[in-house]
Amino acid sequence: MQKHPTTMQAIQIREYGDVFVLQRRTVPKPLPRPTEAIVRLKAAGVNFIDIYMRTGNPVMPVPLPFIPGVEGSGIVDSIGENVTEVKVGDRVAYVGSLGSYAEYAAVKADQLIPLPDHLCFEEGAALALQGLTAHYLVNDICSIKEGDTVLVHAAAGGVGLLVIQLLKTIGAKIIGTVSTKEKAKIAKHFGADHVIVYTQEDFVTVSKQLTNHQGVNYIIDGVGKDTCLKNLDAIGTRGHICIFGLSSGRADPIEPNLLQLKSITITGGNLMNYITTRKERLQRFHVLAQGIQQGWLKLKIDDGFSLDQVGRAHQLLENRKTTGKLIIKINKE
Repeated sequence: MQKHPTTMQAIQIREYGDVFVLQRRTVPKPLPRPTEAIVRLKAAGVNFIDIYMRTGNPVMPVPLPFIPGVEGSGIVDSIGENVTEVKVGDRVAYVGSLGSYAEYAAVKADQLIPLPDHLCFEEGAALALQGLTAHYLVNDICSIKEGDTVLVHAAAGGVGLLVIQLLKTIGAKIIGTVSTKEKAKIAKHFGADHVIVYTQEDFVTVSKQLTNHQGVNYIIDGVGKDTCLKNLDAIGTRGHICIFGLSSGRADPIEPNLLQLKSITITGGNLMNYITTRKERLQRFHVLAQGIQQGWLKLKIDDGFSLDQVGRAHQLLENRKTTGKLIIKINKE
């Protein structure tokens, strides 16, 4: 009879700080609580939220010590006594449960999403956080019509590339912002109509030129501090801005009366408020998985990282040297 391990390898953070606090350690393998499943992880996503947690950002407070990572995919290893959503051996993906930088993770069973056969584990992890985020940003924040102009910041990132493709299905005109010419080529390849390299051009000036000085209809902003105030100039009358991230830092305060002149709406976006039920998680994921199967949705994945290379992945993401999705491969055998 095969013995089940009682320990596992994981990245554990015992103090906040730079990438050197990401230490690989031997820790106890979790046991499932009544409503949990233990997932033997095959892939884990790397996200800016992991960096916020690692550095002790007050926006994402996590008590020490902890295993970072909030999304992953793998195979159900064991289940709690009250679990009915999945069974041992199921292929699953998830988002919203801390601890995916490890060989095993305890996850609430109602958070687990069945992984279709046509998706590999890396694709499952790539869709869990960024895919579901892109879906609500395009479908739930405001009503986007064919012909509307949408400005997408960080257009060559994991969320940005998915947002672009979802917007194309509506018929929106897409303006992306990126930091380099190389990233501009990638954003264009995935469907952006015009891409602004913000280190060379002012995105407000170019956006106005491209819209006959009317401004854009919708701005999707995961950058924060570097873009937030300038968004007010780029947006058009009765336009909508969604702030869903802070990769450049926390956005500066905005005086509410500044919104009156053009009747601007600003929304804060948080994925967890858009997947409050299992049904909602499954429905959103199904649309994305179907898009990949049908060929109109593509993923750009960098899966060249192991647990020992997590620090390198964080450095690349922090320094904006990445495009698409960063994935850690785990339990490769």
